[in-house]
Amino acid sequence: MRWSVLGRCARISWLLVALLSLTFGTVNGAGFALMEQSVKGLGNAFAGGAAAAEDATVVNYNPAGMIMLEGQQISTGVHVIKTSFEFSNDGSTHALQGPPANTGEGLTGANGGNGGTWNFVPNFYYVNRLNEDWAVGLGINVPFGLTTDWDEGWVGRYYALKSSIMTLNFNPSVAYKVNEHLSIGAGVSAMYMKGEFSQAVDFGTIFNLLGGDPQRNDGKVTLKADDWGFGYNLGLLYRFNDQTRIGLSYRSKVDQDLTGDADFDYGTKVSSMIAASPVPTWFQDGGSGASVTLPDSASLSVYHQATDKLALMADVSWTGWSSLPELRITFDSGQADSVTTLNWDDAWRFGIGASYKYDDKLTLRCGTMYDQTPIPSAEYRTPRLPDQDRLWTNVGASYAMSERMSFDFGYSHLFMIGDGDINQDGTTEENATRGGLKGKFDNTGNILSAQLNYSW
Repeated sequence: MRWSVLGRCARISWLLVALLSLTFGTVNGAGFALMEQSVKGLGNAFAGGAAAAEDATVVNYNPAGMIMLEGQQISTGVHVIKTSFEFSNDGSTHALQGPPANTGEGLTGANGGNGGTWNFVPNFYYVNRLNEDWAVGLGINVPFGLTTDWDEGWVGRYYALKSSIMTLNFNPSVAYKVNEHLSIGAGVSAMYMKGEFSQAVDFGTIFNLLGGDPQRNDGKVTLKADDWGFGYNLGLLYRFNDQTRIGLSYRSKVDQDLTGDADFDYGTKVSSMIAASPVPTWFQDGGSGASVTLPDSASLSVYHQATDKLALMADVSWTGWSSLPELRITFDSGQADSVTTLNWDDAWRFGIGASYKYDDKLTLRCGTMYDQTPIPSAEYRTPRLPDQDRLWTNVGASYAMSERMSFDFGYSHLFMIGDGDINQDGTTEENATRGGLKGKFDNTGNILSAQLNYSW
């Protein structure tokens, strides 16, 4: 019976992992980091993540914590995420048609509908406590993800239509017990990254001198590229006593040199204008690429068992988003690079949480977190990622079906803090044919998660 149950658990786990190849992540952590790696953690707003060490998801948050587990354990979960991104135009401008007030029509088009989407993000973790001093583990998860999808013809179409980033990370880890108080851990990551970006192209403005009609001879370009990158993670866990412990973890940067293809879509008139241009090889289907450095991160967490029933936890985390000054896409055809200046800052998040053991089967969880955006100002906000500071409000519960099997459930609502303004300068070289997109984003997010844990 035991092995039959385990076999079913394993099949479910690998089915969820297989879905990763079909599912794009969405924006939830600051920037496009995905914190949704543990449902217990979600219920506590990820406070204490590097110190809690309650199940196999500790592989992701702090490999040193694997020493806290006994025997072998698996944890597999899925996070159902719904984002909402809505835009309101406020005087967006166009270089050849002036601002909309009195002198011209500015950037034309509707507000773009809802750029948010539904997403399903699964993950899988396994830990084996080999003996008193050593433990090993494996994590398979999605550490970064992005999906926004705006209507065709919207006012910001020259900046973005669809944006998708999916990562799939394989993270084997090892932990060593130095003494009764201190354990250390380390892991390596092999991360696959796949991206798809599309936007409209204002060929009417680009070929204005050849008879193009600004904003009325639009085409479209879709860029698809992928790559493998490699990194590492380190962890330390110090137990002052049976009630209190502190955890410190670090994840390295991962360099991704994405390569793929650019696919242009345009009508007969645009084709004739391209053929008549001084550089007719531009805007042709062909190879393209982009180099991206995914940021490093560090977390410091505290876990304290205040009473037999009540546990308190806190966390402060840092992410080095300044590793992404721009998104630059190159083309084998020789045309000018497509550049989006990001100028992102490093970002911090702060969380507190609590767990209450109602009885031997049921544990209740809650937490809140302030999550800082890396976007420094409205001039650097982009519809590919209209990020803002967030306040997370989280609740969750764990239910033990038996000594070996338990389920976790969690829910989170994200409140956006501050203005989601965008004020892209239409006079810069990179925005010369995109226009000056000005307005405001109204964003929200909701997450519903479930997780199965099994030990033997």
